[in-house]
Amino acid sequence: MIAIVDYGVGNLFSLKSSFDAIGAETIITGDADVIRKADKIILPGVGAFEDAIKKLRLTGLDKIIIKEAENGKPLMGICLGMQLLFDKSFEYGEYDGLGLIHGEIRSISEVVPKDYKIPHIGWNALNFTDKECKIFRFIKNGDFVYFVHSYCGVDCRENTVATAEYGASLTAAVARGNIYGCQFHPEKSGAVGLNILRGFCED
Repeated sequence: MIAIVDYGVGNLFSLKSSFDAIGAETIITGDADVIRKADKIILPGVGAFEDAIKKLRLTGLDKIIIKEAENGKPLMGICLGMQLLFDKSFEYGEYDGLGLIHGEIRSISEVVPKDYKIPHIGWNALNFTDKECKIFRFIKNGDFVYFVHSYCGVDCRENTVATAEYGASLTAAVARGNIYGCQFHPEKSGAVGLNILRGFCED
């Protein structure tokens, strides 16, 4: 069973539909006991970092997610959910994240050329920096996935497993042991995205 964490932020039902499509059993839940009993955890997220981390902490689920991940349970953060895994974000202020991936979240405007549109929206190819990463076992280098974001992970090279080019090399996916993060949306990325979710399921 995969627990999709419900803390008031995220594309919960589209994610569940994607897992249904690959035959994976999921439950959308904000119940700490259900998350503890689950085999794997998905941390979704859309919107602003400050709002999301506050809602997660108000539920107390931040501590549960950290503990379960540190105990070895597979965890995947998606889009803003990936950013929450980082040490810190500088989105309209400075906010501490979950500290499961070392690095910071900064505006894309600090990285890409001035004439590039923000947010970064659209399909981009994945460039593997770790082709052995388990979530990529069913896809190939250069496959396209769908992005919608204005902030990105920086100073996280040791945990970066894929990048995408958008006037600069942006962090597309991270991994550290049993912890994974995708800046893109697998649930909006067609067959490639489904195969990434399948790779996570088989971790």
